[in-house]
This record gives sequence, structure tokens and C-alpha cells, in this order.
Amino acid sequence: MKKFIVLFVASIMLSIQAFGQQQKLQNQPYADHKIFHFGFMVGMHTQDLLLTQSGYTNKNGEVWFSEIPSYSPGFSVGIITDLYLNSFMNLRAIPTLHLGGKGFVFKEQTSGEEFKTGLRNNYITLPLQLKLTAGRINNYRPYFVVGGYGSVELAPRKGQPILLKPYDYGIEIGVGYDFYLPYFKLCPELKFCFGLTDILEKNRPDLAEQELMKYPLSLAKATQRMIVLSINFE
Repeated sequence: MKKFIVLFVASIMLSIQAFGQQQKLQNQPYADHKIFHFGFMVGMHTQDLLLTQSGYTNKNGEVWFSEIPSYSPGFSVGIITDLYLNSFMNLRAIPTLHLGGKGFVFKEQTSGEEFKTGLRNNYITLPLQLKLTAGRINNYRPYFVVGGYGSVELAPRKGQPILLKPYDYGIEIGVGYDFYLPYFKLCPELKFCFGLTDILEKNRPDLAEQELMKYPLSLAKATQRMIVLSINFE
């Protein structure tokens, strides 16, 4: 993930240098005027949850709190469909597969006892975005994306201490740069996704070990967060 971030920052620095350069021969001068075009994206992401603690006290007088202390990188791949609206605005739908997971740490407030567990969460998301672009500078063009998404989890594993609901929706914002190469556009993009619903599953008939119920009961709410760093090919 750090290497991708360094690459993204480096691409921005290269584009800034273009401001001071003389006008150059443009690659694909009419690429942005296609009414409709396809592409694909590949990248990495990190999954996170905004957790709200319930303060639940179990029969043994224990109160557990939880967090996701670190992020594990996951893999993302998607198909880009782009509709031209005007010179500075495009409508985009990007069906995307995210393969990743989350790691929880639960800690009892008095004894300091810890319990660790993890989830593998694989999602298919359908973002619908507006791509807002600035003017083209030689073979560079910055842009901003904003939109909403819906997602569904593929084959959630039941019987785990924490279970998330399979459906979610939210908003996303991001920035990127179009680099015009002779035969295609290469576009590094950084995107932030914010879920709007509580996806914590509180009804747990699937949990065979009732001793584990103290962990989901210690949470009142969980909302999805995700950071996606990708390279788009268009």
C-alpha cells in the first residue's frame, strides 16, 4: 500500500511540473470526447469499521470494548463504464470486486484480557459516480469523483464472533489524474468510501457458543469505511 501511495504522490508532482512547461504535442487529443467508453481498474484497498461501543455488562460483570487496530491490504478489480456529459463532467458506473478482511481486538476494561478475531469480507460494489475534471494540461488532467454505491457481501461466513450484514450502501469521494499515453489513459486514483448503514448483525442464532455472545453484544453499531488506491486503464 505504501508503494502505491508513493506512486500516486509522485504522479501528482509530475503533473505539477507540467504547468511550467511549454505546450507539447497531445496524445489522444479527442479521447475525452467519446460519448461512451470502457476500461478497467486494479488496485489495493483497506477495510475499516466505525465502531460504537454499547457498554454491555455480561453475567460475570465484564465490560468489553473493541477496535480494529491495524489495516490489512486487500485486492480490488473492476470494470469502468463511462458516459460523456460535457467537457468537464462524465457519469461512471464501476462494478468492482473487493477481496479483503478486518481484524478485531476485544479488551475487557478491568482485567485487560484480550480476545482477537478476524473476518474475511469479499464485496461486490456498484458505484455510480460523477467525474469532474479540470482543463487538460498537455498530457495531464486532474479530476475529482463523487457519488454513491451499493454493495453485497459474497458468501459471508456464519458462526464467527462478529457477523456483518451482507448489504450496505454509502457515499464515496476521490481524486485522480488522467495521464494520456499514446494508446490509452493511465489514471492513478485515491478514493474514500463511507457507509451510511449499521451493518452489525445483532440477531445471532448461528452462534453455537453462547459464551461468544459477549463480543457482538459489546457493540451497538458498526458502519463501513474503505480506502481504495487504484490504477485505471481507459
